[in-house]
Amino acid sequence: MAFFRAENISISFGGLKALNGVSFDVRKGEIFSVIGPNGAGKTTIFNCINRFYDLDEGAFVLEDHVISKIKPHEVAEMGIARTFQNIELFKNTTVLDNLILGRHRRRRSNVFTEILFSRSVQKQELESREKAEEIIDFLDLEAYREQRVINLPYGVQKTVELGRALAMDPKLLLLDEPSSGLNVEETEDLSFWMSDIKEELGITILLVEHNMRFVQQASDRILALDFGEIITQGNPKDVLNHPEVMKAYLGEEDVFTQS
Repeated sequence: MAFFRAENISISFGGLKALNGVSFDVRKGEIFSVIGPNGAGKTTIFNCINRFYDLDEGAFVLEDHVISKIKPHEVAEMGIARTFQNIELFKNTTVLDNLILGRHRRRRSNVFTEILFSRSVQKQELESREKAEEIIDFLDLEAYREQRVINLPYGVQKTVELGRALAMDPKLLLLDEPSSGLNVEETEDLSFWMSDIKEELGITILLVEHNMRFVQQASDRILALDFGEIITQGNPKDVLNHPEVMKAYLGEEDVFTQS
């Protein structure tokens, strides 16, 4: 049975179908990528999962729990974390503080226990800092741990955002164009980290991405969309060499073919 699945999902904006009867499943422990040209509906899927938008039809199911109608903050409680196309960090705070903030869903306290800095709050604070330090080591961020995010290069900021998502200890990690704006070396590092996230941390990844070489290298399976509808889905080689996929991108029939 699928770890996560979309069941016949549809949504319209002003009469325009952004998603039209899209269904797919993500297996536990895999990297599943969603590709397609601009306007295909890729990020709309993420926005619906996070409850920024309400589906017109269909449902999302995580481990047999329907999550299409839950409140936005409950999505995180279910174990879903996300990065964004445009970096969404607290830029005037340090890398360490941003990672600790990613632990917010793990906090179990109230105004009084926080004011009194009770033993339970102290324990949670220590656990959050320990987790943040683990992520700093995992993503090679030690050189930046006490620097304010606003002063960091773009590629490092993207890594910090990935780290903040990992700080939530997610079951399912949504990565929205994580390689966008990265240079070749940074993209290679990201590919290695994604493999480690899957293999070492046991986190399932749902990826939206435009960099087809990166997608081909990182993905276990791929779903291709165009105008909110499925073109095809399957293993990377078959999907990226599908004639309709290549036509949707560049109108060429060999743009993704491996030499």
